[in-house]
Amino acid sequence: MDRVEDWRNEIKRILTESASVRPAHGDIEVELVFDDERAHYELVYTGWNGYRRVHGAVIHIDIKGDKVWIQHDGTEESVADQLIAAGIPQDRIVLAFHHPGKRQYTGFAVS
Repeated sequence: MDRVEDWRNEIKRILTESASVRPAHGDIEVELVFDDERAHYELVYTGWNGYRRVHGAVIHIDIKGDKVWIQHDGTEESVADQLIAAGIPQDRIVLAFHHPGKRQYTGFAVS
């Protein structure tokens, strides 16, 4: 198994574990979106909390080339820390939710 395939499996495992935690309020569905062909992975909430519509990515991760791009992390526990604990090197993780000019200060990959 190659490195990117290992990363793909770890990303799916982390998202699946995160999906097991249900939102405390509202009638909200937790959806996992795995697109192996395009290397896009998301955990999405959709539903209603009272009269308020809930829809959006809680976690969004892409694999681009030889890097894992965290597009969005709406969790309390850092997805980047979970990826590192799973064996993905910090210098292969891009915190894409930070402006490109600020990424050099994060300790993670720039692009």
